[in-house]
Amino acid sequence: MSVLIYAENAEGKFKKSILEAVSYAKAIADQNNTNLVALSIGDVAADELAALGKYGAEKVLNVGNDKLKNFVNQAYASVIAEAAKAQGADIVVLSNSFSGRGLAPRIGVKLEAGVADGAVALPEQNGGKFTVKKTAFSGKAFAVVELTSANKVIALTPNSYKVVETGGTAQVEDFSVETKESDFKQMLKDIVRSTDKVSLPDAEIVVSGGRGLKGPENWGMIEELAGLLGAATACSKPVSDADWRPHSEHVGQTGIAVSPNLYVAIGISGAIQHLAGVSSSKVIVVINKDAEAPFFKVADYGIVGDAFEVVPKLIAAVKDYKASA
Repeated sequence: MSVLIYAENAEGKFKKSILEAVSYAKAIADQNNTNLVALSIGDVAADELAALGKYGAEKVLNVGNDKLKNFVNQAYASVIAEAAKAQGADIVVLSNSFSGRGLAPRIGVKLEAGVADGAVALPEQNGGKFTVKKTAFSGKAFAVVELTSANKVIALTPNSYKVVETGGTAQVEDFSVETKESDFKQMLKDIVRSTDKVSLPDAEIVVSGGRGLKGPENWGMIEELAGLLGAATACSKPVSDADWRPHSEHVGQTGIAVSPNLYVAIGISGAIQHLAGVSSSKVIVVINKDAEAPFFKVADYGIVGDAFEVVPKLIAAVKDYKASA
């Protein structure tokens, strides 16, 4: 038996979240004294595929079918399931990305596998039990689930496992699988990517603004601070509803859930819906002039003050630090 990792690519490149998932899958393979096989679908350069060996993949299966150049949920799930069967893989790992959240349950059905999505730690395998710690209730809590099926599918939450380089180069092999027309009944026509910005789900640092900024004209300091920190920008639901910022930046229970290493909330009160989307953040910094704002109850660090006074000073401090580094 072996472990299979689906290595999702974005425009022919593997993001950090995928390298995390490969490292995570390698650790699971080591737990079970078996090998790790990676699967890539789409147009990816051979050296990029072979480089997955640095993170533990011994072999990379490359699917170059023209029909699969664009993401098709059902078809991709079929290919991943067939690859798992061909490799005798009883554990399939993927990133809990936007596409991963749609793929995991489909792969589970095809393999008759138990599914643990939103995993945040390595599985515990004691006394014949296989348990996985994962997020629950929109990220407001954690759950430990036991997978009792022979086959298992695990979707790893980005930024919950570190990238580990083990060295080596993976052997790259072409992998062909017959696709069914029924898998292409629903087609994704286009994917528009913001190539000049850090992707929210993958971001290690997020700088977010709320109604306390008073209007879209004041977002320059949010973007400047984010640029200095190499961060993604985000906002609360009222901000996106008011069209101050695009809905793609809305973080919360009804928006995007994030789990960065650092989440900076500026002028956000901390409604429960917003907290649900950011509670997995490792460190939360809150800047708000209301000392009673709910966000301070969950913050690791808090600054009570006017954002229009605090943020410019923070920007200046970061610039000074970078200049002296």
